[in-house]
Amino acid sequence: MQLAQDETMNVSPRHAYEDVIDEMCALPWSELSRHDLNLVAGAYQHFSTQFCETVEIACARFPADRKLIELRDGECDTDNLSPYPGVAEPGERMNHDEFMRRTVAMADLTPADRSKLEALGDAYLATARAVDPAIRILSLPSYEDGGLERLFRAVLRAESWDEPSLAAFQHFLVGHVSLDSNPETGHGALCRHLRPDDRILPLWRAFQTLLVDAVPRFAQAG
Repeated sequence: MQLAQDETMNVSPRHAYEDVIDEMCALPWSELSRHDLNLVAGAYQHFSTQFCETVEIACARFPADRKLIELRDGECDTDNLSPYPGVAEPGERMNHDEFMRRTVAMADLTPADRSKLEALGDAYLATARAVDPAIRILSLPSYEDGGLERLFRAVLRAESWDEPSLAAFQHFLVGHVSLDSNPETGHGALCRHLRPDDRILPLWRAFQTLLVDAVPRFAQAG
């Protein structure tokens, strides 16, 4: 009995932001059209900007943290997604948000689509940038140590990837699942020493709002 009590005490508490991840993964990804997926990519581009900013903030605040430096090396000014036709030349180094920017630039989106995505992205970034930088740093393991991997696997349930921009987006998602998934050497292991709590909930809520507002099919499903 004592062993069972000790094991219970060692279980990490569940946080509310994990419920948001569940909600995002439960969106009807398999029902998305090509146009819907291009909207998802356009929305995700802005999250990727926020993420790269947060990695840089963490490295500036903890310049001697070798694990965070390694995380930055895997997300910023890196060639680990290169080459990719129309997006990255062989050996070309770039931040991952730049890969997404180029991917979305190829997408079959109307000017109205792009204007809406830009407005939603600006609002999302304003919300994220208003969060205390220390809390943004704490969000990193919630993304890299399982959260984004789960979300990316959910997105990959979609069926329509047969156009250049969506194939590039798929390449990005599959690449990140590979980068994040190894529990010992993946990107999650590089920031696991940070301990997220529900102070990061507004960041996940803002990300969820960005996606749902960008894709009308999601609002209809709700």
